[in-house]
Amino acid sequence: MAEKGIKDKVAIVGMGCTKFGELWEKGVSDLIVESYKEALEDAGIEPKDIEAAWQGNLYDFTAVSAMPLSTTLKLPFIPVTRVENMCASGSEALRGACYAVAAGIHDICLALGVEKLKDTGYGGLPAGGGGAGVGPNATAPGMFAMMATRYFAKYGLSPEEGKRTLAHISSKSHHNGTLNPKAHLQREISIEDIMRAPIIAWPLGLFDCCGVSDGSAAAIVVRADMAKNFRPDPVYVKSLQIAVSSGEESAYTDYDYAHVESTYHAGIRAYEEAGIKNPREEVSMMEVHDCFSITELVTYEDLQISPRGRAGEDINAGFYDLDGQVPCQPDGGLKCFGHPIGASGLRMMYEMYKQLQGKAGPRQMKDPKVGLTHNLGGVPPRCVCSVCMVGL
Repeated sequence: MAEKGIKDKVAIVGMGCTKFGELWEKGVSDLIVESYKEALEDAGIEPKDIEAAWQGNLYDFTAVSAMPLSTTLKLPFIPVTRVENMCASGSEALRGACYAVAAGIHDICLALGVEKLKDTGYGGLPAGGGGAGVGPNATAPGMFAMMATRYFAKYGLSPEEGKRTLAHISSKSHHNGTLNPKAHLQREISIEDIMRAPIIAWPLGLFDCCGVSDGSAAAIVVRADMAKNFRPDPVYVKSLQIAVSSGEESAYTDYDYAHVESTYHAGIRAYEEAGIKNPREEVSMMEVHDCFSITELVTYEDLQISPRGRAGEDINAGFYDLDGQVPCQPDGGLKCFGHPIGASGLRMMYEMYKQLQGKAGPRQMKDPKVGLTHNLGGVPPRCVCSVCMVGL
């Protein structure tokens, strides 16, 4: 029987990431080229070295094909595939590239994620994309607000306690983002200002909700046994897992709406593949899908970093702060770095890559060993989740 899993079979030897933001002066092609060129230069390779490529994006500037990637980058008749898996589209592109290399089909592959959203005129995501339909609350803020109120009720948090805990999450991410010149938002926001902000869907206020951005990120992946031919400090893939809701959470009344089942299952499989026995002690840092502050809180528990019902204790004790035991969102997260849907998974990996190489500048952590990224697309009872782990 073939050895299962991807652990240490694939390495990332180059990455690129644009600045995220309201990039009115740049088109999709500009963003693709910018992240691609940085990744190529970082890996020390030429375009002719790439044997296959994957493009992740959600919205339809592509006419549902990967041709924008192949034509923009002038890729010479190699296989190029467009993938879409909601907010995990960038991670899905990375998974495709890594699996092709791990299977021995290719030696060098490109994964690239991109999205141009600010030109749509929407304050949030454009219409469409598959909903879950819970009556009048079937908006993203409304459905995650229900998660917050359910969590508060289940674990006995008063409205004041709950909102202050969520505010700590967002304030922490804004602080981290001020240390990152590529982040969309560049302001410190205090816990008090977050708690006083206008309500979007109670208890979630303006600063509990991430915005959308324009941006692109890219990775060059190669066979692990050839990685040091490209650079002395490659980053090795330890696990890549995706879990998608079966529909059972929204079909039965025993779902508590205070956790995300897909995240829990993806995390279990990712830890098994990576050989992680105690994630609280073995995971050095995380980038998780903080579309809303409550999403980040429940993800701490779904990934078994914090015990059920006790993430608030860790949050308020600074456990997830940049100088804490398991820093989360060291680059600012969706909340502050920004969220161009198809690029976010690869942007998260860009931060883990730089941190592991000791190249993250003023936000650099001390001697990280294992990094984890987490994407969540959809709403709590109907979603797709990716968990990826990398290390030295």
